[in-house]
Amino acid sequence: MTQTHHVSLGPAPVIGRRKAGRAPVSVSERWDDRTLPALVQAAVPGADLAAWIRDNKTSVDRLAHQAGAVLFRGFEVPGAEAFRTAMSALSPTVLDYGERSSPRSEVTNRIYTSTEHPADQRILLHNEQSYTVDWPTRIVFYCERAATRGGRTPLADSRRVLARLRPEMVAKFVRLGVSYVRNYLPGISLSWQEAFQTDRREDVAAYCRRADITAEWVSENHLRTRQVRPAVRTHPLTGEQTWFNHAVFFHVTSLPEEVAGALLASLPEQDLPYHTFYGDGTPIEDVTLAEIRAALEAETTAFDWRPADVLLVENMLCAHAREPFEGPRRILTAMADPISTFGRTA
Repeated sequence: MTQTHHVSLGPAPVIGRRKAGRAPVSVSERWDDRTLPALVQAAVPGADLAAWIRDNKTSVDRLAHQAGAVLFRGFEVPGAEAFRTAMSALSPTVLDYGERSSPRSEVTNRIYTSTEHPADQRILLHNEQSYTVDWPTRIVFYCERAATRGGRTPLADSRRVLARLRPEMVAKFVRLGVSYVRNYLPGISLSWQEAFQTDRREDVAAYCRRADITAEWVSENHLRTRQVRPAVRTHPLTGEQTWFNHAVFFHVTSLPEEVAGALLASLPEQDLPYHTFYGDGTPIEDVTLAEIRAALEAETTAFDWRPADVLLVENMLCAHAREPFEGPRRILTAMADPISTFGRTA
């Protein structure tokens, strides 16, 4: 059942060649039988998203924290620069993509392509950069061109995922945390130069010291890092606990079976590009991985992209993914509002 209502959010200015006016905007907390994301929709073409966000910032923030993600649809967002302007209205601090785990290209000032991953493969649910000490609390997507088929961005409420997990299993993760082991291997994974955006080993060493990462140079171009991070975090504004980690995403068993098999056949476990363990270095049990995957799947929802859609994801409250797709697809992304836990407990 679709429930659409007008809340205390102002109308949007109409821009372009149309006569100056105000466009009505509706807010749907449930639409097409889904509650995630909330839908904010302009009723007429030409509505200025950036101006509307600036006029309704407090209400937008409240809606985003409540729903976990908000889809802005029907607004005038003609390209990357307009998306960057909307980003500035949403969040004053837009971030560089640091400590990289996937290839992306910068399109304009801190606006990037979404993960450049083979179109026929899915990207699993994850919370952006949860393995770092200074992750973004918001990640925002912009649909410049929708795929011919597929290519949706599935979402899952990380608060609800946490609630589905057995308390004793969660308690073990809270006690031990998650250990992330990465190997930067030329031709197999991101190089350390691309991941850290430098060709100076001393810069990498300084970054790792600051970010509480153990770094080991196995050879001239083979860097291995280890870092332990919490599996459960508390949102700084809502006070809610949330399942916030890459424990499943970076685990070798999450790769396609043929890819995982080939890697395990050619590399020792300690040299895998990505792998996860409990924080004490012990393996995460298969039954535990299966339980986490089942909880994520149970909470997953998705919508079909339309050109000029903008999706705001509260990164600590909502995980996102990508479905395989056919045809050209161009989704841009930006990260904002960092939080740092370096030197303290979150």
